Amino acid sequence: MLAPSVERADGTAHTLGVAARDRYPAYIEWLSDRTGVSVPLNRLGVLQVALSPAGVKGLGRSANPGTQWLDRAELTDLEPSLSHALGALYSPDDGCVDNVRLLHALDVLLSQSPRVRRVAARVTAIDATQNSAGATDSGGARYDAGHIVVAAGAWSGQIEGARFARAVLPVRGQLVSYAAAPCRHTLYGPRGYLVPRGGSAIAGSTMEQVGFSAGTTPDGIARVRTAGEEICPGLAGAPPLAAWAGLRPVTPDLLPLLGTDPELRRVVYATGHSRNGVLLAPLTADIVCDLIFEAVLNLNISQYRPDRF
Repeated sequence: MLAPSVERADGTAHTLGVAARDRYPAYIEWLSDRTGVSVPLNRLGVLQVALSPAGVKGLGRSANPGTQWLDRAELTDLEPSLSHALGALYSPDDGCVDNVRLLHALDVLLSQSPRVRRVAARVTAIDATQNSAGATDSGGARYDAGHIVVAAGAWSGQIEGARFARAVLPVRGQLVSYAAAPCRHTLYGPRGYLVPRGGSAIAGSTMEQVGFSAGTTPDGIARVRTAGEEICPGLAGAPPLAAWAGLRPVTPDLLPLLGTDPELRRVVYATGHSRNGVLLAPLTADIVCDLIFEAVLNLNISQYRPDRF
């Protein structure tokens, strides 16, 4: 999802979220030009669906500038499968991106680049001086570099020497995909969400603190299905295509660690993106490049400083 208007952060983090969302069209075009891979980008907007009078009142209180309330008739006209809902709060600039195709495009791009060497190994430690940096993998191999970027997601805190990444913990999210696509917009309900993808729909998601256990559970999948089918009852008869789980890298304030180690400028943190990793990824890459090349930042990232915990 690309939904900073819905999963709204406080302070300058919201500005960064909106900038990240608006970075996507040019980013997708840039990738396509270099790889020939088309990445579906849906910017039809996000609908927060009200299913009860209490839900109508709650969404009315949470309305932000740029959002629009749709009554039942307007909502049904936009999404006929939501005729059971009482209305929805519409965020017209948000949407979703196909992250599977996005990762495929990035894989193609990196495989073609003569400037990139990819090593399939698990980094266990990093170290740095004022003039250089290095990493060691689980097999004892050493990699020297001008800079180290700590971007290991939920596993960042397990890297020795990445001292600020200790604030990053894994949180499991379980998801279900359906062999039906009853909606064109990304939908939020009281207990979950639905994301359209081609001829299917993805329902999510749980937030479970279970360490590095990334498997699905019957209870978790049942909760996800209930939440998705509550938003769109038409899915109740649709067989699930697949169920899976992933580990989010979550910080105490749900905001990333993004910035240079204040004592070791050769170490840059880009981790802990919590629920917004896909949203923030292209803009994070821009910022990391600016930090490494000591360019002037056009955005205020002080709210993301890695040493804040």
